[in-house]
Amino acid sequence: MTKKTIPVVDLFAGPGGLGEGFSALENGEAFQIIVSAEKDPIAHETLRLRAFFRLLKTKMKEGLADYYAFCNGESKTPFTDKTKELWDEAEKEALCIELGTENGNAKLDDAIQQRLGHDTGNKPWVLIGGPPCQAYSLVGRARNKGIADYSAETDHRNFLYKEYLRIINRYKPAIFVMENVKGMLSATVSGGRIFHEILQDLATPARAFPGETDNPRYKICSLVSDQHFEPDGDPTKVDANAFIIKAEHYGIPQARHRVILVGIREDFTQCKLGKLKHQPPLDVEDVIASLPKLRSRLSKEPDSATNWQTRVAEQLMSISKEASKANMKDIAALLNKACSNLRNYSEYGGIRVLRDDKASTGLPALDAWFEDNKLKFWLNHETRGHRIDDLGRYAYAAAFAALHKRSPKGHTEFNLTGLVPAHKNWESGKFSDRFRVQTRKGPSTTITSHISKDGHYYIHYDPAQCRSLTVREAARLQTFPDNYFFQGGRTQQYHQVGNAVPPFLANQIAAFVYQNLTKP
Repeated sequence: MTKKTIPVVDLFAGPGGLGEGFSALENGEAFQIIVSAEKDPIAHETLRLRAFFRLLKTKMKEGLADYYAFCNGESKTPFTDKTKELWDEAEKEALCIELGTENGNAKLDDAIQQRLGHDTGNKPWVLIGGPPCQAYSLVGRARNKGIADYSAETDHRNFLYKEYLRIINRYKPAIFVMENVKGMLSATVSGGRIFHEILQDLATPARAFPGETDNPRYKICSLVSDQHFEPDGDPTKVDANAFIIKAEHYGIPQARHRVILVGIREDFTQCKLGKLKHQPPLDVEDVIASLPKLRSRLSKEPDSATNWQTRVAEQLMSISKEASKANMKDIAALLNKACSNLRNYSEYGGIRVLRDDKASTGLPALDAWFEDNKLKFWLNHETRGHRIDDLGRYAYAAAFAALHKRSPKGHTEFNLTGLVPAHKNWESGKFSDRFRVQTRKGPSTTITSHISKDGHYYIHYDPAQCRSLTVREAARLQTFPDNYFFQGGRTQQYHQVGNAVPPFLANQIAAFVYQNLTKP
């Protein structure tokens, strides 16, 4: 580690999106992830593999051939005898532990002390991470209302941030970056706003750990406004919305709005933290249009390219005829065009799809971020199976979006007989966003872990492909580099991508943190 390389500890790391942004700054010379922690064993596999990749880049560049042999399907393992030592080191860096348990906390404490030393308060290092958000999110809270005897006061997920806080209090990072969903701003416990408690705890950790001495104090800052919260301040006077970062304003092709809290220890607050600079907006097609075009697959019936083409053609022609009779001739024309293109789609992809060209965005900075010419394959680019009637709805939604520049809404715009799903309450208004297509222009909707459950919210804009997004397409909308190899089954891969922080946004945050810590 060079004198200017700053250690980073990444908690609740998932597959490592936030850590990727930090570790990639200045080709890995600005920050070094020394410890990361994730409890999900599959996400941990991805996290460890990426840690191994970083170690190869910094300690044994010639060993990167092992990583690419694994990505390119030439080896069943990402390491050989030559690189096994670094593979083992990656396991010591990327921990599979559950924070909040006695065993998990003990392993984390041991790892931090080994890698940072015991005198952590006298050296600059950074803590990053996003405590799990299920109990804060609006969707999660709606689900909780349906649970008998649910109590926010006893839901441990509401207090997992205190495990993050414990590390702040005990090891005193110079700066921390905490990410969470917007729902935390309005969530309540015992009649009080959770966000107010979190602000006070993060600024003055001693509140949560009475009796301990030498407690650190922090100024909590926004990266997009002048709003901040001082220790001993009044949280009710704070504009909570000023801590929300809208990712689409900062070079991310996705409308992702998240709370980012940056805490600066009092002895480092002489330097003013800067603000993220707006960047030109990106469209969905900027980042996924040039990936290999794939057909969807059929569930509930035999799947083959021929059967897919036949069955989808039947659906599209039926909907097209009905659209024509309903005086929707433009949509009918688009569906007819899609039908004539079906013969061009026979492949549904896989964990590896052969690359025949670069998927350039035409934007040099983003291309440099995404692309890797050592990859022979697109990774994690595989379609899922869908019911044939849903494929008709997907094609219709994509055609509608091509004309109206937005996704159709519920029963009032899915108003053809052949499009009505078997929902008793279809016309109640509760299903207005049941089928949501990602338009070519503009950012995508938020990529969340829900993408792992079904594809209805993440329909591709091409009517002929009539499918949901692949893991790689979702990963590109999240700005993961193309050489980021997600492990586990496809559902688990989707879950990892949906839960992550966009690495390209994290990289911009990292630049401000590094500048703050290295100013003379």
